[in-house]
Amino acid sequence: MSNSKSKISLWRRLVSNQMFIPILALVLLAVINLIVDPGFFKVTLGLNNAGNPVLSGYLITILDYGSELAILAIGMTLVTAATGGQDISVGATIAIAGSAMLHVLCGGVSRPDHIATPIWVAFLVACLVGMLCGAFNGVLVAIFKIQPMIATLILFTAGRSIAAWINNNELPIVPDPKFGYYGGFIPGIPIPTTVFIVAICIVVIALILKFTNLGLYTQAVGINEKSSRLNGINPTAMKILTFVILGLCVAVAALIKVSRLSTINYSVIAKDIEMDAILAVALGGNSLSGGKFNMWASILGAYVIQFLTTTLYKFDVQSDALAAYKAVVVILLVVFSAPKVRETLSAGTKKIFTRKEAA
Repeated sequence: MSNSKSKISLWRRLVSNQMFIPILALVLLAVINLIVDPGFFKVTLGLNNAGNPVLSGYLITILDYGSELAILAIGMTLVTAATGGQDISVGATIAIAGSAMLHVLCGGVSRPDHIATPIWVAFLVACLVGMLCGAFNGVLVAIFKIQPMIATLILFTAGRSIAAWINNNELPIVPDPKFGYYGGFIPGIPIPTTVFIVAICIVVIALILKFTNLGLYTQAVGINEKSSRLNGINPTAMKILTFVILGLCVAVAALIKVSRLSTINYSVIAKDIEMDAILAVALGGNSLSGGKFNMWASILGAYVIQFLTTTLYKFDVQSDALAAYKAVVVILLVVFSAPKVRETLSAGTKKIFTRKEAA
């Protein structure tokens, strides 16, 4: 009987762990790809167009393109936890920050012979623009008490037009090949630069959550705003701060996105990426109504979403049908991660173990 109880207890701890669902999804996707095509996991070392050694393969693609989503998931998790809502203007804000960065780099000229300012200066401008957009959304939510999805609908609607206006609807091209390193490969290093960028972001947020009260205050505001105020926390400032942090994450994602092509397409860049960022948070088992959160589950959820996307492309799913296939799978994963479903699984498992013990 004690053995049965220990098995039930172990299963309950396993299922109740917030990392269980994203890890399970990751394992299922890995098994499916392993059965269908073991070559999915093959990683090769070759040369790119510049003659530099680079790693290639589906796993490298997942790490590469999942990095952008993981960075955005960091900010989206904080916004969700503090406000109980989501920012749907992320893709449009990437277009704005990226356009501002290109404008500074190219000096307002669409085809410059050389960059007008250092890349780090242009990136700082993108960070400033991203944080200003985040602050704009934060003020609407925290001070004017507008529901987050409605407040961010403003930039979602107007953002790409603003991005096009910044460069007079032109598509500037950065002439410096070094700019392409941020979204590609640094010569001599076969691992995508984006992997190092997301690693830096993860280390920074880990240190912030460990050595500051950001995580505690964010959760307190999301759980009970009135109680947090009585305990000396400023809910208004915290909500605005989370949107500003998301704006900073957007600027980093914009650097990667624009660097990949050294230019920008206002209507296509980061299209629908905000939906994937929200799904990453949900897949990580975080409540979309705010409160407690697990940052690492969100980051893992981001890579699961990218794993799913890459898998669907591998199965030759047409691009216009990709969203439908993805939606079905994600709905199943999110429903499976619901507390009610976990409770049912736990209760069912208890019955199974009890019957076996009785037999």
